[in-house]
Amino acid sequence: MVPQKPSSPSNLYVVDDHPLMREAVVMLLRRLRPGANVVELDRLGGIEAAVRQHGAPDLVCLDLKLPDTTGTSGVHEIKNRFPGVPLAVLSASPAADAEELCIEAGADIYIEKSSGAGEIGNALRALMTADGGFEELAPTDNKLSKRQKQLIVMLDRGLSNREIADELGISEHTVKVHLWRLFRRLGVKSRTQTIHYARVHGLLAS
Repeated sequence: MVPQKPSSPSNLYVVDDHPLMREAVVMLLRRLRPGANVVELDRLGGIEAAVRQHGAPDLVCLDLKLPDTTGTSGVHEIKNRFPGVPLAVLSASPAADAEELCIEAGADIYIEKSSGAGEIGNALRALMTADGGFEELAPTDNKLSKRQKQLIVMLDRGLSNREIADELGISEHTVKVHLWRLFRRLGVKSRTQTIHYARVHGLLAS
């Protein structure tokens, strides 16, 4: 009998050198995933020892500015070590200043610390949820869920994340997670590549 993969992450890593912020994120994660093993670190340098003790992460929440990181170096390091692990960057910097750089470096979502507990919790929940509002499909399955097709049409219309969020009645952070899942599903890295893929494969009316 094939063992079932756990439906939720078991090792949730929080790397933040601000004790109060780290504690707040840890509390959020424990509320979102009761029973999960939440690992707290105040710098990236301790991750090797933590992995030896607790096992590899199933989710990483990373503070952008740590005592032992510069710019997006922490993002690069996490993605190099754990390329398939969802990575949420939590930063005090406005999204306009650092979000694009973090996403290009491999982060799956960028969350401003000023967003508040509710918004941060919603973003992390969307990132951790198995279906995230979409159907999880095998790589060989060329079908897309209704929501994925809807998103592709919205991208083709040139809608911003905020406009998509307004139309769907969800948060902008959740839209970013949904787009991340769509990009991974299609094997693309940007909106432009998504639209090109959709046109080449007949997913959009010409």
